Amino acid sequence: MSTENQVAVEAETALREQGSRRMAGSTQAFLKLHAPFDKMAPEALQLFAEKAQLSFYPEGARIVTPESGPVRFFYLIESGKVQARQAGEVAVTEYSVLTLSPGESFPIGAVTAGRPSTNLYLALEDTFCYQLPAEDFLTLMATSREFNLFCTRYIASLLNQSRQQLQQQFAQRASEQQTLNSPLSGIGSRSPVTVSPDIPVRQALETMSAAGVGSLVIAGEDRKPVGVFTRSDLLDRVVLADLPQSAPISQAMSPAPFMLEEQATAYDAMLAMATHGIRHVLVTDAEGRLSGVVSERDLFALQRVGLRQIRQAIESAPDVESLRQSASDVRQLAFNMLAQGVGAGQLTQFISALNDALTKRILQLNLERHHFDGIEWAWLAFGSEGRDEQTFSTDQDNGIVFAVPEGQAADAIKERFLAFALEVNKDLDRCGFPLCKGNIMASNPQWCLTLEQWKEQFTQWIRMPQPEALLNASIFFDFRCLYGKAELAESMRRHLLAQTAANGLFLQAMARNALDVEPPLGKLRDFLTDLEPGHPGKIDLKKYGIRIFVDVARIYALAAGVHNTNSVQRLRIAAQRLSIREEEINAILEGLDFIQLLRLRHQYLEGEPGRQGDNLINPDDLNELDRRILKESFRQARKIQSRLKLDYQVH
Repeated sequence: MSTENQVAVEAETALREQGSRRMAGSTQAFLKLHAPFDKMAPEALQLFAEKAQLSFYPEGARIVTPESGPVRFFYLIESGKVQARQAGEVAVTEYSVLTLSPGESFPIGAVTAGRPSTNLYLALEDTFCYQLPAEDFLTLMATSREFNLFCTRYIASLLNQSRQQLQQQFAQRASEQQTLNSPLSGIGSRSPVTVSPDIPVRQALETMSAAGVGSLVIAGEDRKPVGVFTRSDLLDRVVLADLPQSAPISQAMSPAPFMLEEQATAYDAMLAMATHGIRHVLVTDAEGRLSGVVSERDLFALQRVGLRQIRQAIESAPDVESLRQSASDVRQLAFNMLAQGVGAGQLTQFISALNDALTKRILQLNLERHHFDGIEWAWLAFGSEGRDEQTFSTDQDNGIVFAVPEGQAADAIKERFLAFALEVNKDLDRCGFPLCKGNIMASNPQWCLTLEQWKEQFTQWIRMPQPEALLNASIFFDFRCLYGKAELAESMRRHLLAQTAANGLFLQAMARNALDVEPPLGKLRDFLTDLEPGHPGKIDLKKYGIRIFVDVARIYALAAGVHNTNSVQRLRIAAQRLSIREEEINAILEGLDFIQLLRLRHQYLEGEPGRQGDNLINPDDLNELDRRILKESFRQARKIQSRLKLDYQVH
């Protein structure tokens, strides 16, 4: 080769290398704009940029087909749009048509498993895709934790990033507070004062005095707690009970203390205190041995609006006006938790628990003027409150069940309960729980019934599943006892589950009804935003999102005999009994969690003084990450609907 030719070859090689470096730099710049690449290490991005090729597909081109054999590339859309269409027979992962946009990738499952794709991918318009060979994709999976997490837990990875964005957005508004997701292993006392169950009361009191503490943990030699002893126990169980100081402390302690393991979070302890009305939670290791104690004071240190103050204010409220302030405090505390990244499912349970306390106090205040001695009765919560899923914006759904004592008239007792319920409903309205527009309230004679009447009502709806009966089932079958005789509500539930288990046609009718509403996913655009008359450009997250998950959870719970009313619990338990794969149910629940999170965020930010925000969001107002997760969450809603459709053979 002549010198001139050699120089030309070297120059061409240098130009190609320069072009490759420029191409790699451009690729990395694009990757940093999209999840999960924006969180990946530089060497991982370099690997992708060096191994991936940018390919062009004209409009109408078939990029991946089931007939192509095992997928050879991982595709990342650089520009344009790609349509994913289910091919062949309908499967449980069925969706009709999905549209993928720049920054989205496919087909993750097929390239990971080295199998043919179950979907047909078409270019909707002129499209450029980065193609990463399958072997390099697997290398990237093995070397990048962020990429591995993204591919194995797609929606969970995106959801975590969205929560991080939310925390940054609310950082100043929520103040600098330790996260409620912190494990209990780092909160509270790590060296609690303990005594054995057989030491005398006097010695226990001396131990308390010397240590300067207000409570003791009673534990055996194995350090496994059997009780607690507090100053209130001293008054009630020693002084007033005339218990000799020589008696063993086991006779004065409160037995069966509430315990959580070290990996539980501050949120778990807070919810336990709000639900059970306790002031201390014992912390144990995996073997059940005592490792610490978390008190209300410890949790108060995490919150500017304190759980202790709110709960004490509710329990001691002398009137409804005082409870109105407590209701506002509940909302502020819930906002702090939202800003700290607490999951939507946990947050709605927490809101429900404190709203339960508010309702109970209102009931107690009204019972000072209404007396039902000798009558067994219970106040029932329906709908979102019955499911422990209340958000910032919620109205009333309640009722009463009662038993008629021998020799008394049911109608006369009912009139007394209706008068009582009317006052309770009005007081709840004053505290920020609006009167139900559909009049599903205990002051309505339709929903103040004897136990036998409730059972008969359930039976009628199940035997004749007309549209109105199915609508009522979607509300009244999600119930729980808030106050009074819990056994009445349990009797109702046992009757309900027995009736539905024996009536497959009713469950099929419920399934058909649940499939009437579909997720608002467009065939040519990301979202359908013209489904709500009078609200162009918006999506009702409750109607076209949350309702889908809730309806499916209810049907599977009734079919599997699940007593729980919470949708997440229903789906998890039903999934085990119906052999639904764990990874499948996890992805579905993560979709539910994000839509609920978006509702909570929207309701809080859009709410005005005296009026909470609605459920209507404009997807164009969302950032790119949240739009992407919302689209994936709606796909999970469609996925679980598809399974319901197959299971109940709804055509």
